[in-house]
Amino acid sequence: MAAQGSKTVIFAALAGNGLIAITKFAAAALTGSSAMFSEAVHSLVDTGNQILLLYGMKRAAQPADKRHPFGYGREIYFWAFVVAIMIFATGSGVSFYEGVEKLRHPAPLRDTYINYIVLGLAILFEGTSWWIAYREFARHRRGRGYFEALRESKDPTLFTVLMEDSAAMLGLVVALAGIGAAELLALPQLDGVASVLIGVILATVAALLAYETKGLLIGESASARIVATVRRIVGAEHGVERINEVLTMHMGPQDILLNLSVDFHPRLSSDEVESAISRLEARIKKTVPEITRVFIEAQAGAAHRRGSLR
Repeated sequence: MAAQGSKTVIFAALAGNGLIAITKFAAAALTGSSAMFSEAVHSLVDTGNQILLLYGMKRAAQPADKRHPFGYGREIYFWAFVVAIMIFATGSGVSFYEGVEKLRHPAPLRDTYINYIVLGLAILFEGTSWWIAYREFARHRRGRGYFEALRESKDPTLFTVLMEDSAAMLGLVVALAGIGAAELLALPQLDGVASVLIGVILATVAALLAYETKGLLIGESASARIVATVRRIVGAEHGVERINEVLTMHMGPQDILLNLSVDFHPRLSSDEVESAISRLEARIKKTVPEITRVFIEAQAGAAHRRGSLR
C-alpha cells in the first residue's frame, strides 16, 4: 500500500510538471523573462526526476537473487541521490546562469501578462501536486512533528516529491514577485535577481535531499519505535535472560534487516532454544511487517561482551 501511495504521488507530480514545463518554456520565449525560463528548466528537471524515481521503484521491486541476496530495495536510494544531483547541477546551475546573464545584460520584458497567466496556472497545478504529496506524507507521520517525520522517513519517493513541490511553489512566488517588480519599477534586473533566488532555493533543496539520501545509501537503522517494539517482543519471550544487541538496517523503505543477539536461560535445551527462536521470528514479522529478514543468534551475555571488546 505504501508503494502504491508513493506511485500516486509521483504520477501526479509527473503529469503536472510535464504540462507546466511546456507552458513555461513558451511563456519564456514570448516574454524574454529569465525567471520564467528558470522556472521552465526547474519543471523540466522535476519531470525527469519523477521518471527516475519511477525507474528506481521498478528496479527496487526486483526479487532477490544470488548476486543480490538481500534484494534490490536500496536502488531507490541511489536514484533519489541522482535526483538531488540533477536538481543541483541542472536546475540550480541554469537558474544561476540565467539570472547572472540578465543582470549583466538587462532587457525589458515583453507581454508580461502571459507570465502572470502561466504562473497563476502553474501555482494551481503545483499546488494540487503538492497537496497530494503532503497528504500522503502526513498519513505516514504517526503523530510526529513534520521536520521529525521528514528526518526519520525511509521512503525517499515521498519526501523527494514533497520537497520538490515545496521548492516549486516557493520558486513560483519568487518568479511572480520578480517579474511584477521588474515591470512595476521598470528594472529588468529584478527579473534576473528572481532567477538567482530560484537557483538558491533549488541548491538548498538539492543539498537537503543529498544529505537525507546519503544516510539511507550508507545504511540507516529502523526507527526507535520499531526497535522498542522488537525489544518488547523479545523481552516477553519465555526463557530469554537478556537482549545483548539489536541491529537493524533499512534495505528499502519497507524492507528491514534485523540481527539479534539473545542470551537464553542456560537450563533451556537446544530444542527449546530453537523453538523460542522460531516463535520470536514469526511474532516479530507479524507485528512489524516491514521487518522481512530476521537473524537471531543465541549467545551468552559474557561471550557477547568479550566479542564486543575485540
